[in-house]
Amino acid sequence: MYFRAFYAVPASITGPHGRPVNAIRGSLDMIAKVVTDARPDRVIACLDIDWRPAWRVALIPSYKTHRVAGEVLPGVGGADPRQLTQLSEEDVPDQLSPQVPVLLEVLAAIGVAQAGAPEAEADDVIGTLVERETVDPVEVVTGDRDLMQLARSSPTAVVVRYIGAGLAKAEVLDEAGVQRKYGVPASGYADFALLRGDPSDGLPGVPGIGDKTASALIGAWGSVDSLTAADDDPHSGLAAGPRRKLAAARDYLDVAPRVVRVARDARVWTEPNGDGRIPAEPVDPERLAALVTEHGIGNSVKRLLDALGWRG
Repeated sequence: MYFRAFYAVPASITGPHGRPVNAIRGSLDMIAKVVTDARPDRVIACLDIDWRPAWRVALIPSYKTHRVAGEVLPGVGGADPRQLTQLSEEDVPDQLSPQVPVLLEVLAAIGVAQAGAPEAEADDVIGTLVERETVDPVEVVTGDRDLMQLARSSPTAVVVRYIGAGLAKAEVLDEAGVQRKYGVPASGYADFALLRGDPSDGLPGVPGIGDKTASALIGAWGSVDSLTAADDDPHSGLAAGPRRKLAAARDYLDVAPRVVRVARDARVWTEPNGDGRIPAEPVDPERLAALVTEHGIGNSVKRLLDALGWRG
């Protein structure tokens, strides 16, 4: 979300120190808008502690290769520094990287929980929190379509607020909505995505299989596991064309599901409030006031506090 905020809000917006605060202000405004719309009782900001885990790269070496840069993002306040100093070597714009620690420090001062996990992407953190939730419905806010795989109706409802086209054009999709939009059940979305490929993640897909064919195959067979079993069975009824394409990509298909499916068992830590319960007031008002003064972000902080104030 902070990447999206950085590119959506002009970098000419600066604080009293003369440095850009566009990502900070934009992110706080985005969170305020989501809270205003969804009225949650709990909010957790999920972080990329390892945006390109070695175990995924070992399976598919091209995974996110085009995003690699040479600088490590600094540790961020408000969360476990033992983990956050390991943040990625992702290609983060020079004007963005200094804003991320400030943003997370603001959220920590307000009392918005932050969660991460070693050797895990934010998607894996979200997937694990969803897997653990047995009480409340969940809304996943993301610009990553891969998280459509988390939509479900039970044991607790999970919907995905997809902001890939911007927050103003957000789509809130439940399990049935994913089926209508993509032609596959939410549980099969990851396998659908790995068949068609995703250049933004360095996933090659199966040559010759696009959206339409991938949707038809997952709709008919349910999963890549079933498809590869059908490919192995000469009497399965799998058509000759897809059979040839799947056979040629078998090495990829044997490893891609583990890469594209989000983890559900990451070693997630959450602080300061483990369940993400929204506090009745900022947990560190003095630090929050200092950050507001230092960075000139008072209006955005007020909008978020006003949104959270529904909790009373």
